[in-house]
Amino acid sequence: MTNSGSTNAPHIECIDLVRIFSAEGVEVQALQGLTLRVEQGELTAIVGASGSGKSTLLSILSGLDVPTAGTARVAGHDLLAMRSRERTAFRRHTVGFVWQQTARNLVPYFTVAENLATALAVAKRPVRERRQRIADVLEPLGIAELADRLPGELSGGQQQRAAIAVALVNEPEVLFADEPTGELDSLNSELVLEAMRDVNERLGVTVLIVTHDAGVSSHVRRTVQIRDGRTSTEVLRSTRTNELGRSVQHAEEFAVLDRVGRLQLPQDYLTKLGLKDRVRLDLEEDRVEVRPTRPEPNTETEMKEQP
Repeated sequence: MTNSGSTNAPHIECIDLVRIFSAEGVEVQALQGLTLRVEQGELTAIVGASGSGKSTLLSILSGLDVPTAGTARVAGHDLLAMRSRERTAFRRHTVGFVWQQTARNLVPYFTVAENLATALAVAKRPVRERRQRIADVLEPLGIAELADRLPGELSGGQQQRAAIAVALVNEPEVLFADEPTGELDSLNSELVLEAMRDVNERLGVTVLIVTHDAGVSSHVRRTVQIRDGRTSTEVLRSTRTNELGRSVQHAEEFAVLDRVGRLQLPQDYLTKLGLKDRVRLDLEEDRVEVRPTRPEPNTETEMKEQP
């Protein structure tokens, strides 16, 4: 179900997204009104601690799970309105997915080329196109010479690049990756992240990476942090020229304000200023000031002791 509306619509959009899991009479709210907007062609990382809701979000956006309430759209598809057949077609053609565990990405007894051919066959791509399509995907990822190897014969980094190839072989509009560097050393992590950045820049594919690794942030222009099932802060990175004419990286951090006016302040701000429970808000001409609330005197003696 593709929306043919405005071309200005974001490629990924979540509004007040809620996901509640129930088990043995206990409800767990993994997402609590999350809002997210990702434009077409963006390379974005979603970061957060374990249990923050980031993997739940990715499962919903990739069509593997359905939210309890709210709005979720990817590449014009309304994820809450899709039926089973539409959802299957969405996963085969519109989105690609890379898991952290290589065993979930590649069939172990198929070669790299056979893994790609299987994905093409499932998507019913014409047989005459498959060999060339496989070559077109493997070459830019630097693993064309590995086409006839089994996954077990590859390093962890090579396996993940092969997984990216499988995810891209059917030319999806959006690529999702769940902790793609979680099982890799620093060198292979760099190679995998550079491969994703290359895919984003060369093909214009929208890429969304979910991770708890703060090091991923330096490879993307935008980082969105999730805390307690909501987006809390964003960091935008850009390259600027300094007074010496050199290119330098510049980063700005923003708090995310949702539709009802809620925001989450960074934890280090709360700790440093001693903000908790209630805070005092002062509206100035061009800003809102947030200050800790001083304790009120609670006895007659305390009031008399005040100057």
